[in-house]
Amino acid sequence: MSKTVTLANNKLNVTISTLGAEIISAVKDGKEKIWEGNPDIWSGHAPVLFPICGGLKDDKFIFEGKEYILEKHGFARRREFEIESAEKEKAVFLLKDDEKTLESYPFHFEFRVKYVLDGEKINVEYNVKNTGNKDMYFTVGSHEAYACPEGIENYSIVFDKTEDLNANILNGNLLEYKAVNIGNGIKELPLKEKYFEVDALVFLSVNSRKLWLKNNISGEKTEINFEGFDYLLVWQKCGAKYICIEPWCGVPDFVDSNYDITAKKGIIKLGAGGTEIRKHSIEF
Repeated sequence: MSKTVTLANNKLNVTISTLGAEIISAVKDGKEKIWEGNPDIWSGHAPVLFPICGGLKDDKFIFEGKEYILEKHGFARRREFEIESAEKEKAVFLLKDDEKTLESYPFHFEFRVKYVLDGEKINVEYNVKNTGNKDMYFTVGSHEAYACPEGIENYSIVFDKTEDLNANILNGNLLEYKAVNIGNGIKELPLKEKYFEVDALVFLSVNSRKLWLKNNISGEKTEINFEGFDYLLVWQKCGAKYICIEPWCGVPDFVDSNYDITAKKGIIKLGAGGTEIRKHSIEF
């Protein structure tokens, strides 16, 4: 049975579920900032992606000559995390390998998700420890869905740096090498429903590591800082009143993948006993 942890200060009230260590609510000034998770549209709120981001070709990978089946975005979002610690403004959630994870992912690990409130900001840390005796291969990413009650066409994404935005085409769960140009020399991208008629905008190259989701009616902004994440995805279910802004360390398989996880684009190789930390923040 899932539990929740609530973090609070004089600016924010944030609720996190032990299922997937997922933020399910973030309230500021009485306003909900995270998508409600309406199951008739999309039941997610802010899934944590581990040990892969996106899909694998045929949902499988090969390691040391053996084939493994691993679902899109990995298993962490569907697993119960242990509450390792919980304080008024900080909580740490822990997932360890077990017999079930080893069936689909042959590595021993400890995966911690840490949330810390700092004024109007949520600091998010992903901490991966290789507890095995061989190299481990993984990626990690975030999938926060921000509530857009006025509809996404009243919002823009404002980038910290000037961007030439080329979105790689998705073929099902897989990436094509061909990209569609969304705009050159721009810092602000007005959101349009048509971008998501196929699926997501997948940016394999962005200059910025900080951006803002801007409400063009109220002028309110949400700042997302994602140092340490090389790839950026933007997604919604067409017509839904949320937008997902997703910093990822890895990407879906390309259409011509040979299934070798050690050669996957964006894959992180972590030696035995090693620890890898990635952080991002959300400021409302």
